[in-house]
Amino acid sequence: MLSYQHAYHAGNLADVHKHAVLAWVLDYLTAKDKPLSYIETHAGRGLYDLAAPEAVKTGEAGAGIALAESRFPADHPYRQRLSEARAAYGDTAYPGSPLVAALGLRETDTIHLAELHPQEVAHLRAASGPWGAHVHQRDGFDLALALTPPTPRRGLMLVDPSYEVKSDYDAIPKHLSHIHRKWNVGVLMLWYPILAAGPHLGMLTSLSAAFPDALRHEVRFAPARDGHRMEGSGLFVVNAPFGLADETARLTGIFRGL
Repeated sequence: MLSYQHAYHAGNLADVHKHAVLAWVLDYLTAKDKPLSYIETHAGRGLYDLAAPEAVKTGEAGAGIALAESRFPADHPYRQRLSEARAAYGDTAYPGSPLVAALGLRETDTIHLAELHPQEVAHLRAASGPWGAHVHQRDGFDLALALTPPTPRRGLMLVDPSYEVKSDYDAIPKHLSHIHRKWNVGVLMLWYPILAAGPHLGMLTSLSAAFPDALRHEVRFAPARDGHRMEGSGLFVVNAPFGLADETARLTGIFRGL
């Protein structure tokens, strides 16, 4: 299924959670003068306009980044990526995770982005030329297995599927275990939605058994609108960098009351 388009949801509170952690982890990794690889399995278009009809229709950015941004310190890596994206693309620009990564990485680092949706990959290719990214119209997990272990070997993989297909919840633990066997030093960051019916719970049980030392962080928030099933956002991080537990604890405070 290829119906999901993130333009309707860009800048929502799940994005704030995911992108704030991603920006922090990349800031931590780039503090060391060694190149790294960034791989993203479900990239989307990478750059969004919060004034576009899709974003305005759902109002999710208005209940998301518009409320949350001021809660982050001005020197937080996420705030810095937001400012850089607006300076480059205009005041209503919002960076998807590929652009959050590209803005936080260096010329010596390597970026691989996978996306299957024809419309989304066309937008991604049009936007990502200046980012120096390798864009692949290919299944993200197939690409991940083909690229790992990457060169440079040090790095991070973001796994951020749409969960359109219910079987994703069963397949993801197997995919991550296979990737980790091939790339045991890589930081593997999985995002998942927290839905009222709890389809993520079985997946987390399997993941926790496979990766007992992984970091898990969840934030809760009110549904963006009537009938919207998402009531929180979760991250499961294998090989979490030092200090990420403290950073996610701070994020819990930022999200409290939103």
